[in-house]
Amino acid sequence: MNICVYGAASNIIDDIYIKDGEKLGAEIAKRGHGLVFGGGAGGLMGAAARGVYGGGGNIVGVAPKFFNVDGALFENCNELIRTETMRERKQTMEDRADGFIVTPGGIGTFEEFFEILTLKQLGRHNKPIAVLNTNGYYDDMAAFIENAINQRFLNKECKLLYEFVDSAKKALDYIEGYDMEKINITKLKSI
Repeated sequence: MNICVYGAASNIIDDIYIKDGEKLGAEIAKRGHGLVFGGGAGGLMGAAARGVYGGGGNIVGVAPKFFNVDGALFENCNELIRTETMRERKQTMEDRADGFIVTPGGIGTFEEFFEILTLKQLGRHNKPIAVLNTNGYYDDMAAFIENAINQRFLNKECKLLYEFVDSAKKALDYIEGYDMEKINITKLKSI
C-alpha cells in the first residue's frame, strides 16, 4: 500500500512534530508500506521520508520543477517525479496513493486536506484519510468542522469521511482497517 503524507515543509517548527513525523515514517516502513509525499527534505515531509528511508521502505517524491533550490528535496527518494504545476503534483500524489495521512502543517497542508476531503465527498475517490493530531495541533480544525456542522453548512455524516488520530500507530491502523463498503460515497455526495 502507498500512503500519501501531507505536512509542513518548515524546519523551524517544534521538535515534537519532527519526531512524530519520523515515527510515522518508521511505522509506514515497518508495516511494509510505501510513502508518497511532496518530495521536501524539511519539516514533516522530510521527517516522514527519513523515517521510511531508515526502515528501508519505498519513497516516491512528487515536486514541481520550480522547486529547484539546493537541499529543498529529499535526496533518497526511490522515485522523484517532477511536475509542471502544484495542481499536477497533487493529482499525481492522489493517483499514486491508497490512503492519506495529514500531519501538522500550514496553509498548503490545510489546502491538501480539504481538497482530498472534498474529492472524497464528491465521490472521486473512496480512500481513507487520517488526520494525525500531534500535540493537539488540529483541535481547532476539529472544532471548526464541528461548528460548520452545527451551523448546518456540513452534514454530520461528513465526519465519516476522515478520522482524527493522535498517533502514527492509530493512523496506520485506521488506514489498514478502512472498509470502503461501510462508506456509501454516493449517498454522501449531497453533504
